[in-house]
Amino acid sequence: MITEELNCETVFTIPVFGGIPVGESTVVTWIIMAALTIISILLVRNLKVENPGKKQLALEAGIGFLQDFFTDILGERGKRYVPYLITVAIYIGVANLIGLLGFKPPTKDLNVTAGLAIMSICLIEYSGFRQKGLKGFVHSFAEPMAIVTPINIMEIAIRPVSLCMRLFGNVIGAFVVMELIKMIIPVAIPVPLSLYFDIFDGLIQAYVFVFLTSLFIKEQIEE
Repeated sequence: MITEELNCETVFTIPVFGGIPVGESTVVTWIIMAALTIISILLVRNLKVENPGKKQLALEAGIGFLQDFFTDILGERGKRYVPYLITVAIYIGVANLIGLLGFKPPTKDLNVTAGLAIMSICLIEYSGFRQKGLKGFVHSFAEPMAIVTPINIMEIAIRPVSLCMRLFGNVIGAFVVMELIKMIIPVAIPVPLSLYFDIFDGLIQAYVFVFLTSLFIKEQIEE
């Protein structure tokens, strides 16, 4: 049962180039994107400058909290990267919680977590290149001394692997633990544990991913 749940099933195949398989994680991601888009459109309708309603105040408070959180880490110089970090945080959070609605979380698919990690590392390296310029960016690989250059170059590959495996491993670990508990304990007892592994742990993993990404960006944009 556990092995079957961990497999990423092909939902349908696009009949081009010999057939492109579309996995379950991709379809669920499309559902998340559609849902978030619709919710965003509904939430930003009829916004007011004066006398805003409770819905608008709650929305502004949530977005303001996320903006302040990432700005405190990155500083004014890193403000341009905050929208990406907020978007990824929301996506991972929803992806980890969508299992409560009966869908398989996309983050159980190693391809999804790898894609997120690669996008983040590209942004991290871009931030360093933009801040330091070509000469400074290349020279940074020889800091603090030239002998560590190979290690600094290896970090370009190590960082995305670390981000990917940390997110994937924790999501899979929480799922496996809950499935084992359900097998040996009556249904009513695992409910509090489900609240932890499915909700709290899922949100924590979203936080850890974007927090580490923001720290890596900060490291790149600092003088």
